[in-house]
Amino acid sequence: MSDEEHHFESKADAGASKTYPQQAGTIRKNGYIVIKNRPCKVVEVSTSKTGKHGHAKCHFVGIDIFTGKKLEDIVPSSHNCDVPHVNRTDYQLIDISEDGFVSLLTENGNTKDDLRLPTDENLLAQIKDGFAEGKDLVVSVQSAMGEEQICGLKDIGPK
Repeated sequence: MSDEEHHFESKADAGASKTYPQQAGTIRKNGYIVIKNRPCKVVEVSTSKTGKHGHAKCHFVGIDIFTGKKLEDIVPSSHNCDVPHVNRTDYQLIDISEDGFVSLLTENGNTKDDLRLPTDENLLAQIKDGFAEGKDLVVSVQSAMGEEQICGLKDIGPK
């Protein structure tokens, strides 16, 4: 044995913590599922009966939680599907930059400056108007599979 210490610098990410397996037959409407490598909220589930040879199949219709696109998938109900870990975190809005990025205050007092304004017109207008009026705003940030996006807004009163 040598006295040298080995340091492994891993730049690859297996993505293991981004999703977890769940049996297709147990995923319900309003749950989450990964379809075509995109995290989706399930809006419709239908199960077909077993055929002469084989498995009952689950037909999932999901809406991508970041882009809003509709995606579909058909999986045998006994097989496992990937389910994304979806987290929501609230941050206080400090500033909106000229280039469309927001500056947010985290719970431990640091700032988070790597998030863009949402693409949803209605939410975008609410954030910009509320900020212009000098209100204290708290934004909800939804994160899944390494992506983050502002998905909600709360007004906690004037500054």
